[in-house]
Amino acid sequence: AQTAAKSAKKGAEAAKKAGEFIARHKKVFLIIGGIGLVLVLLLGLLQSCSSMFGGGVSNIVASSYLSEDADLLAAEAAYCAKEDELRRYLDTYEQTHDYDEYHYDLDEIEHDPYVLLSILSALHEGQFTIDQVQGDLQMLFDRQYILTETVEVERRYYIETDTWTDEEGNTHTESYRVYYDYYICTVRLENFDLSHLPVYMMDQETLSMYAVYMSTLGNRPDLFPSSGYVPKYVTNPPAKYEIPAEYLSDERFATLITEAEKYLGFPYVWGGSSPQTSFDCSGFVSYVLTSSGLCNTGRLGAQGLYNISTPVSEPQPGDLVFFVGTYDTPGVSHVGFYVGDGMLLHCGDPIQYTSLNTNYWQSHLYAYGRPPYN
Repeated sequence: AQTAAKSAKKGAEAAKKAGEFIARHKKVFLIIGGIGLVLVLLLGLLQSCSSMFGGGVSNIVASSYLSEDADLLAAEAAYCAKEDELRRYLDTYEQTHDYDEYHYDLDEIEHDPYVLLSILSALHEGQFTIDQVQGDLQMLFDRQYILTETVEVERRYYIETDTWTDEEGNTHTESYRVYYDYYICTVRLENFDLSHLPVYMMDQETLSMYAVYMSTLGNRPDLFPSSGYVPKYVTNPPAKYEIPAEYLSDERFATLITEAEKYLGFPYVWGGSSPQTSFDCSGFVSYVLTSSGLCNTGRLGAQGLYNISTPVSEPQPGDLVFFVGTYDTPGVSHVGFYVGDGMLLHCGDPIQYTSLNTNYWQSHLYAYGRPPYN
């Protein structure tokens, strides 16, 4: 009886503490409790990213958007309004300007709401109001969209002809040049990609927070279900892949894969190069090679990894696969690990296994290479 009483007392104390915790974080639990599907999806996200930020209820809070929904939605709406204004400016450019000729080189005007909210949440230590982030929204917009308008003036002419008759009745014709200025306007819009900005404007701690928010979508996949990140991370996450046992009999390859698979499901973070900040493609490959003790590359880009590798025509598991043209950059643009049977392990978005036998990857495939393993 005494044992039962003690257990009951402990249970009551635990319930009290849980109640106090829920009260402190009422909004988060209302969100999770009110949407059963979100909780199920959330648990899957936490499992895939547990090595990044641990597990447990406290880390659910730490990886959640803590701002009020009204502020989250207002921030997204305000950024969209800036984009709409830019779009209207460009759509009516020839009606509001007076040039003779126009040339346009325009990137798409677009961003993902989860990238925006994860940046703002990281910059404000998890919670913000719309009034607090007005300056941040303008700063991000100015860094994402780079608009240049260049006007060239050409000196041109046309031929004017005068005809007259003299006193003797003879007709004369005289031609001469009439010069004028011809204005050619070139309008360029570069979308730097909002997801590329964090690494240039955040310290390691803030970048780590951003990576955590992106890995869970702030635990709010319901906010923007049309975002491309929701199927990538939640509704249709990357399929699991079992590497054939005979490949893993190679001790070096087994060591490589053991290290690389720790980060399956981590989000793609431009410039990221560690588990704390997550990774980009070359950051992932460089970190795994170095941390596994197999090849101390340090931090190299995709082109740098290609430069230190020996080209191979018949790739083996553990070789690197290089691609070009996956985004607008000269030289090698993407890299991953070849794991045999036409499969690639790489930092896509998120880190995942992918078949190389698709039109996309085949069209960008550049070369295979073997890094200088120890």
